Amino acid sequence: MTVSAVDSAIFGGLFTTAAMRAVFADEARLQRMLDVEAALARAQARLGLIPAAAAVEITTKARLERFDLEAIRRGTELAGYPIVPLVKALGEACDGDAGRYVHWGATTQDIVDSALVLQIRDALALIEVDLDAVLRRLAGLSQQFRDTPMAGRSHLQHALPITFGFKCAVWLSAMQRQRQHLETLRGEILVVQFGGAVGTLASLGESGIDVLAALAGELDLAVPPIAWHVAREGLAEAACFLGLLTGSLGKIATDTALLMQTEVGEVAEPHAEGRGGSSTMPQKRNPIASELILAAAKNVRQQVAVMLDAMLQDHERATGPWHAEWLALPQAFALTAGALHHTRTLLDGLTVDPARMRRNLDATQGMITAEAVMMALAPAIGREQAHHLVADACRQALESGAHLLEVLRAEPRVTAHLSDVELAALLDPERYTGLAGAFVDRVVARNRSGKRRS
Repeated sequence: MTVSAVDSAIFGGLFTTAAMRAVFADEARLQRMLDVEAALARAQARLGLIPAAAAVEITTKARLERFDLEAIRRGTELAGYPIVPLVKALGEACDGDAGRYVHWGATTQDIVDSALVLQIRDALALIEVDLDAVLRRLAGLSQQFRDTPMAGRSHLQHALPITFGFKCAVWLSAMQRQRQHLETLRGEILVVQFGGAVGTLASLGESGIDVLAALAGELDLAVPPIAWHVAREGLAEAACFLGLLTGSLGKIATDTALLMQTEVGEVAEPHAEGRGGSSTMPQKRNPIASELILAAAKNVRQQVAVMLDAMLQDHERATGPWHAEWLALPQAFALTAGALHHTRTLLDGLTVDPARMRRNLDATQGMITAEAVMMALAPAIGREQAHHLVADACRQALESGAHLLEVLRAEPRVTAHLSDVELAALLDPERYTGLAGAFVDRVVARNRSGKRRS
């Protein structure tokens, strides 16, 4: 039995992806630590601080398959960090005196943090692939349904007509911003960690900064101006990005689930035999992808809170916040990958029902375009009086069950200014979608050009 659903053989496929799980698996984490140790040895050899032969030997032996994972597990429980038994094992694996140069001038957190940054780089690459796929699909839906009218809703009630393409473009615009956030984040977080015991690199003397730069070069990471052992805003920013991203995905899921309600029925998630079914109600077709996206979004934002709390670190090396990150950040990445996966599934197979959208537009018998009549009357009688007049007509229509057009035709204060033909045109919802199409074009054009933000 597993404690976390993302690691469960049964539930794992619901909440994350195999690729993201692999990035944060024990084996990947330990190998990334070994990669950093090997890169450090090569950097120091290049600067003449350790023998070149030692760096070659350390690099050759820095492969996880050479080590006893059970021994590393036991050593981790004893030391509190995996790097202690891992460095010991690496040193013992090296031939000759190469082992004495393993971990030269480094501290545990240097290796663990730099390894985590490498994992984050891999994780962001996976997110980029899925995010770009979501962007492409949303752009396609926005164009396809650019002029397909539907009810816009406010406080869960009919407000004014929009188009389904406009709704998709709102989703797309948010995802474009998340794509830009991803690029910004890479510049902030893909930074090496190397500072020695308290960040001063005292053990390396005047060579410390040169080693820092050389190590960054070996790992293809940026060089920080100072050690960030207890300055964790970069990692917190990564978590916040995941919270924002899953929040935007959750918006898509929320709208989809609401549009799938029996009384609405305007879209439906992709269906396959047995998907989203009920154990007792044969007719059910549950919004299962939307539900999983929402579950991920709710849980990711809790991990964001942990990461923000972990910024409160004591002195030059913290007591417990660092360990809290080990729990929160991999979980947030895993859940985000799952949410993106389910969003792709949802959008790729989304069923859209324009006929049902049109029937729903007509459900309030002309009242969804009451604003159009009000604005047409306003120049003649004033906006406030026009509002009261049309609101009273809507009340009468609701009470009598009549179409709003019939009520307006019987009102002399209306017909004195608007003809029957004008009233019929004003109450046509397809004529009152405003600049929905133009906004769709603007957002889709940004997607093509790669300009994610205005």
